Amino acid sequence: MTAPVTGSVHSFDISTGVDGPGTRFVAFLAGCPLRCQFCHSPDTWFQRNGEQTGVDELVTQIRRYERFIKVAGGGVTLSGGEPLQQPAFAREVLTRCRALGLHTALDTSGFYGDRADDDLLDAVDLVLLDVKSGDPDTYRRVTGTGRLEPTIRFARRLGERGIPIWIRFVLVPGLTDDPANVEAVADLVAGMPTVERVEVLPFHRLGAAKYAALGIDFPLARTEPPSAELVERVRGQFRARGLAVY
Repeated sequence: MTAPVTGSVHSFDISTGVDGPGTRFVAFLAGCPLRCQFCHSPDTWFQRNGEQTGVDELVTQIRRYERFIKVAGGGVTLSGGEPLQQPAFAREVLTRCRALGLHTALDTSGFYGDRADDDLLDAVDLVLLDVKSGDPDTYRRVTGTGRLEPTIRFARRLGERGIPIWIRFVLVPGLTDDPANVEAVADLVAGMPTVERVEVLPFHRLGAAKYAALGIDFPLARTEPPSAELVERVRGQFRARGLAVY
């Protein structure tokens, strides 16, 4: 008998207009290989920080909200942490949700995109793809250990399969805001055929209390959020490529 698939789930929430279209059940899986300087959820870095949960158990939770999220034009989003750190669990949950007629979304950096097999991608209606930087050196500076190439490779697979993509780019003064870096991101995104929109997300320090509670230094504790003028400049760089920007 095959053992039931389980995963480490940090928490779940109901959100509207943030993690995909409509009102959504968002499951945050625990564990992430990156250490982004602007991460606002350091409590999701390790799988040990989550609760071991069976697929049936999580789907039962989702079904409690099934009618509501369907009426609200929403669905289910797997986020994190990094959900592709637990690809078997992510695949089974997404497949079950798809069978229920629920819209499915995957929120990922793409760093572990090679772990997403075809069956997993068959169960995904939308990918929220976090592009940290367009410059490899800046990418490493942002993420600590990450490389840009896996994200590009993953985006190429999504395009080949016709899977819609919403790009997320976190704008941090002094870190990701260099015009050349933004141009590099815009160039990459403009070459992704299934991108529907780009979300420029202004950096904030709302996760600072979590770092303090965990006894971890917050690398951007002294960094101010970007000005409205900077946000508009960056959005303009994406719009210049003919992209829909939010």
